[in-house]
Amino acid sequence: MGTVCVVGSLNIDLVTTVQAHPRPGETVRGAGLDRLPGGKGANQALAAARAGARTLLCGRIGADGTDYRDGLAHRGVDCTGVHTVADTPSGHALIAVDGHGENTIIVIPGANGVFTAADVPADVIRSADVLLLQLEVPMPAVLRAAEVARAAGVRVLLNPSPWSIPPAELLSVADPLVVNEHEAKQLPPGAGSVCVTLGDRGASWGEHTVPAPRGDVVDTTGAGDGFAGALAAALAAGQSEPDALRLAVAAGTEACGWVGAQGWRL
Repeated sequence: MGTVCVVGSLNIDLVTTVQAHPRPGETVRGAGLDRLPGGKGANQALAAARAGARTLLCGRIGADGTDYRDGLAHRGVDCTGVHTVADTPSGHALIAVDGHGENTIIVIPGANGVFTAADVPADVIRSADVLLLQLEVPMPAVLRAAEVARAAGVRVLLNPSPWSIPPAELLSVADPLVVNEHEAKQLPPGAGSVCVTLGDRGASWGEHTVPAPRGDVVDTTGAGDGFAGALAAALAAGQSEPDALRLAVAAGTEACGWVGAQGWRL
C-alpha cells in the first residue's frame, strides 16, 4: 500500500437536475436540491482511499464543514491536515446536471481561497509516495507543494482543473499531467508526461490506451476526480503505468454511477 498526499480543495456541492442547461438569459426549472460533499481535492482523496492508498488530505474548510470532514475521515481519508477557518464559510459549488448526466459547475472558493504557501505541510508531503494536486486552491500553495515534493523525490500528479495552462515549473514536475482531450490540445510543446482522459472512450498515456468499460451514467460530476485519485493510488503502490491506467479508467467509470462526486450525502 502506497501513500498519497492530496493538497487541495473541499467544497459543499449544491446540486439540482434540469432537463437541459440554460442558454444565456434563459431560466429553467430545477428538480430537487441535494447538499453533497465535493471539491476536487477531497473528491480525489476519497478516490485514492477507495483504491487502497493511505491518503492524507491537506486543505481548509469553514466552521460549516465539520460534518463533512468527519465523513471523509470515516471513509478512510486522514483529515489531520484539514483545518477550520473560523471566519470564512466553506467553499461551495453550484451544479446543474441535465438528463444526459452532463453538468455545469460554478465554484465559490470560500475557505479554500485562504490556503497559502505558508500553510503547505512540508513534512506530510515528504512522507508520501505521490503528491496529488489540482487548481482549486491558490496557485502559490500549489507551487510550494510541488516544490517540496520535487526536492524530496516525491512523484507529482497534477490535474490542472479548473482548467488553465499550468506554469512551466508545474509542467516540468508533473508525472503525469492529467487532462482531458480538449485541454491536451492547448498544452505548450514539451509538456512532458501527459495522461489524457477521453470520456466514455477511456484514457491514454503515452503509448498506452485503455477503453472504458460499459456502465450506466447517472452523473459525470466526479468521473475525472475518480480517475485521478485512483491513478495516484496505483502509482503510489508501485503499479506499472498500463495497470495504473486500467485501474483509473475503471474508477472513473464507476464514479458515473452515483449522484454527486463522492457517492454519499451530507
